[in-house]
Amino acid sequence: MDPLEDVLALLETQSHVSASLTAGGEWAVRFDGPSGVKFNAVRRGHCILEVESLDDPIALSPGDCYLLTRPQRFILRSDPPGPEVDASTVFRSAENGVAHAGTGQDVLLIGGRFTFGAPGQDLLLADLPSVIHVPAGTANAETIEWALTIIERELSDKHMASTLVAEHLAVVMLVHVLRLHLAREPQMVSGWLAGLADPVVAAALTSLHADPAYSWTVAELAHAGAVSRSTLAARFKTLVGQGPLEYLTHWRIQLAAQKLRKSSETISSIARSTGYGSESAISTAFKRVMGVPPSAYRKHHHTSS
Repeated sequence: MDPLEDVLALLETQSHVSASLTAGGEWAVRFDGPSGVKFNAVRRGHCILEVESLDDPIALSPGDCYLLTRPQRFILRSDPPGPEVDASTVFRSAENGVAHAGTGQDVLLIGGRFTFGAPGQDLLLADLPSVIHVPAGTANAETIEWALTIIERELSDKHMASTLVAEHLAVVMLVHVLRLHLAREPQMVSGWLAGLADPVVAAALTSLHADPAYSWTVAELAHAGAVSRSTLAARFKTLVGQGPLEYLTHWRIQLAAQKLRKSSETISSIARSTGYGSESAISTAFKRVMGVPPSAYRKHHHTSS
């Protein structure tokens, strides 16, 4: 797997498709800050998105979609708006998977959210802007439009396993939105995601993720990107915020943490599979990164699960 696949898998990314929303006339629906990542797509009509972290509203047109990567309050409304109604009230009255606001059905939105079943979602979210807006017609957005069209069809036709299909397609949409964002606005991304947009750093990241247990040297990683050690070290540090071997340590510890939560492997076995020669070596590194030794981490997560 590549680095993005690795992180999405490590975080046990899941999508949850909610009821659709139709609206007409003058209307406004107020949403509390969602857990995970919220997404909506406009399938018909025009509306306005207001997010508490943004100074200016975003005008949404048919085919537009957006991600909210922080738990922030937001409003979807007409222009001009109607009286604000709480989303919980609107969606509590949904019928056949469709909620209604205002009068008429000029606007149709589909949406849901992505949640993460494992700790460490900052690996994905910390380096993203709070709102990612993908307007209709954006270059290379055809796959997003395709996924949204099928999601809408599945939700409306209600074939067998339609919810499962829609939720899997939503994860496909998430990957393509992230790809598009990296290609379109790499300057707005930092951390390892920014590294994926740089061919030299991406080559090193791909090597590290392909075999994290290997005893990598900076020289070997530089060779993968066909640059000198000093060039790789500088570019990696600038984009990712830490050196390549420091990044490797943190990724190994995330992998070890997953094994501690999910398996009954001994700490010695986990040490060997993640590139550490002994239980004491992984314990030292694990405590430095996570703040607690592996045994205490495992005990806490087994107790709380």
